Amino acid sequence: MLDHLSIAVSDIARSKAFYTAVLATLGYQPQKDFGDAVGFGDGKGSDPGGDFWIVEKPPAMPLPHFAFSATTREEVDAFHAAAIAAGGTDNGPPGIRQAYHPHYYATFVIDPDGYNIEAVCHSG
Repeated sequence: MLDHLSIAVSDIARSKAFYTAVLATLGYQPQKDFGDAVGFGDGKGSDPGGDFWIVEKPPAMPLPHFAFSATTREEVDAFHAAAIAAGGTDNGPPGIRQAYHPHYYATFVIDPDGYNIEAVCHSG
């Protein structure tokens, strides 16, 4: 349903490095780089520039939460490890979130601007 999503980031170089490392665990890479905006994708979305964008401008409160789909639980684990290594803050380690459903395996990380990002796998 969504073609793309963009978020405001305070430091494009810092966020580009963070998201390049983190999203690589899910098969995403930078698709377009305009200097003050970078689009990430896996080459399968409808937008050739990517379906997740970061744009340098002051983030506005409240910051939204968003989740990235992972195909496997191992991808969720890798996402968490890469995010922490790239300067993110743990906001919930990888694991089952039974309250959502029996196979909801997810992790939560705070990115450099304070966004609560998630990677989730819905299969067992």
